Amino acid sequence: MILENHLLENVTGVFKNYKSLAEKSFIQLTNDKDFHYIPDPESNSIAVIINHISGNMISRWTNFLHSDGEKPFRNRDREFISGNESRAELLESWDVAWDLFFLTLKALTETDLLKTVTIRGEALTVTQALLRQMAHYSYHIGQIVFIAKHLRQKHWQSLSIPKNQSSRYSTGNYLDNLK
Repeated sequence: MILENHLLENVTGVFKNYKSLAEKSFIQLTNDKDFHYIPDPESNSIAVIINHISGNMISRWTNFLHSDGEKPFRNRDREFISGNESRAELLESWDVAWDLFFLTLKALTETDLLKTVTIRGEALTVTQALLRQMAHYSYHIGQIVFIAKHLRQKHWQSLSIPKNQSSRYSTGNYLDNLK
């Protein structure tokens, strides 16, 4: 059970880290319009990505152990239609989704990790579902960071080791140096 508990703690930490990266990107955006910037016709805006992640989380983590992760109430296609939501509206849906996710994650026990859940009719262990969602959310959060960095350009505050400053962070815990 020690390994399972270790996995749950680490998965939680990774999700918290990615959530933080997105939120540190949101803070750097100067106005609501930045959330709706679309780099090209085939790309999504940060607002669309927020709506998609939020919709996915609400669907996947509502009644997680007992019903298919693709809920009938979800309108996935709608998540990809650009709207005119304000920063406050977007962040409210973001927070609701993450709160539900972390509440569900906190309720999981070590014995739950090998239970079977279903996502779009596909049977997965809870561990597989967690890892699948970790990859999915980190993929989209990388897109959020990329778009925010593109918008801020020279005003971007690095979320990791800034370019050409690796030697400054070569000893000790580099995260302490970022504070």
